[in-house]
Amino acid sequence: MSILSKINLPKDLKKLSFNQLRKLNDELRDYTIQVVSKTGGHLGASLGVIELTSALHYVFDTPRDKIIWDVGHQTYPHKILTGRKSKIHTLRKKNGLSGFTKRSESIYDPFGAAHSSTSVSANLGITAARDMLNQNFDVISIIGDGAISAGLAYEGLNNLGHLNKNSLIILNDNEMSIAEPVGAMSKYLVKLLSSKSYESFRDIIKNFTKRLPNEVGDFAKKTEGYLKGYLTGNTLFEELGLNYLGPIDGHNLKLLVQLFKKYKNKELHGPVFLHLITKKGKGYKPAESSKDKFHGVSSFNLKTGVQNKSKEKTFTNVVSDTLLKLAKKDNKIVAITAAMPSGTGLDKFKEIFPNRFYDVGIAEQHAVTFAGGMATEKVKPFVAIYSTFLQRAYDQIIHDIAIQSLPVRFLIDRSGFVGADGATHAGSFDLSYLCCLPNFIVMAPSSGEELKNMIKLSMTINDKPSAIRYPRNLANDYNEKAKFNIIKLGEAKLVKKGKRIAFLSLGTRLQKILEVSELIKKNYKFQCSVLDMRFAKPIDKKSINSLIKNHEIFVTIEENAIGGFSSQVNNYLLNESSKSPKILNFFMKDKFIDQSDIEDQYTLSGISSKKIYEKLTSFLK
Repeated sequence: MSILSKINLPKDLKKLSFNQLRKLNDELRDYTIQVVSKTGGHLGASLGVIELTSALHYVFDTPRDKIIWDVGHQTYPHKILTGRKSKIHTLRKKNGLSGFTKRSESIYDPFGAAHSSTSVSANLGITAARDMLNQNFDVISIIGDGAISAGLAYEGLNNLGHLNKNSLIILNDNEMSIAEPVGAMSKYLVKLLSSKSYESFRDIIKNFTKRLPNEVGDFAKKTEGYLKGYLTGNTLFEELGLNYLGPIDGHNLKLLVQLFKKYKNKELHGPVFLHLITKKGKGYKPAESSKDKFHGVSSFNLKTGVQNKSKEKTFTNVVSDTLLKLAKKDNKIVAITAAMPSGTGLDKFKEIFPNRFYDVGIAEQHAVTFAGGMATEKVKPFVAIYSTFLQRAYDQIIHDIAIQSLPVRFLIDRSGFVGADGATHAGSFDLSYLCCLPNFIVMAPSSGEELKNMIKLSMTINDKPSAIRYPRNLANDYNEKAKFNIIKLGEAKLVKKGKRIAFLSLGTRLQKILEVSELIKKNYKFQCSVLDMRFAKPIDKKSINSLIKNHEIFVTIEENAIGGFSSQVNNYLLNESSKSPKILNFFMKDKFIDQSDIEDQYTLSGISSKKIYEKLTSFLK
């Protein structure tokens, strides 16, 4: 019988000998690979923290002691060891386990996460509450080298050093975030691995040195970063008031257990910053040899590592193709991403135009204002960011772009539902948070061809910001070789002309609305009008006015929460038009919808073709 089969909770780990714990790691790594080969998900990061995960639960008294995982990409082994092994096959599926940490899922997840760089601030908040209430438990955060490039991480570290709380921050440095790590911080961490000995250290460093196992120094020597006393003094982290320890081999199980025991036994005090070096994808050759180390994968062949991915064009592919075409003719076009060159389709742009491509790391706020600065000098920046991540830069969108009416062009990927990644990654709010801003043009294509032409249109908008939002879906109706068609600013497209009911559709729900209109024609014997609105702002008032004359019901459809496109239409029909028809609005329900397949999410949110038809026919009766 395997050791893993006997492990259901962290308390079971404490019964193991060290050799059994080492064998458990091998089984845990193999089991994680097997599971993700079927479910898909974030494999590489999880394989890199097998030893770290088991050592943490082996030493610390979880869930009383709090382990806070940043992002959550690396938490599959954690889930397996904390009572969720029997459900791990439901990972990222409807009514199954989330792909990230989630408070409502387990007592072993003290703080939910799916976006990066939150773990330090959450740690300090829990630690401060602990001390205020005179409680006694440890708080540990694990943050990756990519996540630590974000400003929020440094705000937390700065405050942690100032308050001098007993807390453990673990930097999981695998020199590989989602994409190649960028920026000064990445270079700084590399420099730490090759820096020479320092001549003087603070007293606290000397005290630390006496308590550390020999392996700390041995590993530092191997990385050519031998640091006097096995610690680097006067690092950036030390200057922030943290007790820096490292770099340390994050796969050395014996050393990790020794260090955690010393921390648990209060031999190390204050805010401790432990710098681990790990290998993303460790233990699975296809992952180790792949470019992205199997960061986010679909299901795959266990033996070969070949993923089961569709080769059809997605909306992201359309963005990639179109930007390349335009950039070849206009040398003022630049592309900006926040640590997601592949995910946003800009990796090809990077290869062909390296001097016009900027990956700013996990720093969406900086990306937006950086683009604004470029726009003031007549450069044409395209900022490609997932909808859910663009939320992090909302103040910069308002203050630095909208108020100054700068022509930054936003390419908002993953708008709408995203299936297995669930509520944390769904692009549910971009129409709501952009349509309310003065000076903004907001577009949503119904097809790949529409997206291509909208990107071309954005090139002509040079006096204000514009945004194009699109889903992660396959792009229907797209011909890479076809010429651009002209779209006029703010002009909708009449797809079907009819009477009584006017469908005002925004985005890719158009095909489903056409299905609904056909059902109405079949069962109610009249043809509805269907308008592809294209623009959430400004809306096409002229086309709406032409429909008011012989349509008694207006129906808006969008894949967004309340307050977006429908609000623009409602405001016009109720407050500005000469006649106010009956209005039905279809948008995402006012609730967060968990992971499932996208069609199921449409149904749950009431915007599937069936749900729209049922509500509309009830309204007609």
